[in-house]
Amino acid sequence: MFGIGLPEFAVIAVVAIMVFGPDKLPELARQAGQWAKMAKRMANQARDELRTELGPDYADLELRDLDPRAIVRKHIIEAMNEDDDEEIRPRRQPETVPLAEGELPPYDLEAT
Repeated sequence: MFGIGLPEFAVIAVVAIMVFGPDKLPELARQAGQWAKMAKRMANQARDELRTELGPDYADLELRDLDPRAIVRKHIIEAMNEDDDEEIRPRRQPETVPLAEGELPPYDLEAT
C-alpha cells in the first residue's frame, strides 16, 4: 500500500492520534474515505467519457495505458521480442579503398 510498511503506518497512526486526538480521528478517517471514493468515481467517469469520445476502437482503454512510461516500455519490449524472432545475420562491412598518396578524403559541404 503506497510502499508503507507496518512500522511506518504505526508511526503515522501515533502522530495522528497525538495531533488530532482520539475523539476526532474516526471522523477524519471517514472524510478521507469519502474523498477517496469521490476521486475514484471521478477517474472512472473520465475514463468512460474518454472511451465514448474515442469510439468502439478504444473500448478496452484504461487510463494507465496513457502513461508515457508504460507506452515506451511496451514498445521496447515489442522491439526486443522482434529482435529475438529475427535471425541474426552478420553485417557486411563496405569495401574501403585506401587513399592514394596526396589524395584528400571526400568532403561534403552540405553534410556539415
